[in-house]
Amino acid sequence: METRQKGPLGRPRGFDADDALERAMRVFWAQGYEGASLTDLTQAMGITRTSMYAAFGNKEELFRKALERYTEGPASYVARALAKPTALDVATAFLNGAVEVSTRPGCPAGCLGVQGALAAGETGSTARDVLADWRNGGVGLLRDRFRQAVDEGDLPPGADPERLARYLMTFANGIAVQAAGGATREELQHVADMALRGWPRTG
Repeated sequence: METRQKGPLGRPRGFDADDALERAMRVFWAQGYEGASLTDLTQAMGITRTSMYAAFGNKEELFRKALERYTEGPASYVARALAKPTALDVATAFLNGAVEVSTRPGCPAGCLGVQGALAAGETGSTARDVLADWRNGGVGLLRDRFRQAVDEGDLPPGADPERLARYLMTFANGIAVQAAGGATREELQHVADMALRGWPRTG
């Protein structure tokens, strides 16, 4: 039944797929993969389950699409950080972005990429793996950028790009968890600033 309707033909009149995906992303962000029931999702999206399956596939596929939207939207600070001219600028923009997104007014506290499957059981194992890959991908991007910085002399020769990348990702993940627990933007910004005081410098 789910394969019979494909693309726009399966969507009811007036259905805004972009808006529906935005709403689904916020439900997953606030409630996690397992915590977000199909009823929660379809009510937030303003569509029926049949329309959801026709437009987005099953819950797992919807989650993947929501994570893509999160990456291109709220988490786009990562791509902007990677484009900064120095490694310190990259690190600063990355942690500042994590603080901003995790404490953004009108949005769920924390990070979809961290909380989305933290407490997932067996039914959420795929989502947990998807998010682990997502976070590891971020580490890889940072590592490659810091390797470039070492090659360019922007980081000292003894700097370890892999460790620096994991250091930043671990801090960003912690910021998200703290934000979800009620920490304020000001408190978390102080933590982010402290994390960068020992950043390796040349000269």
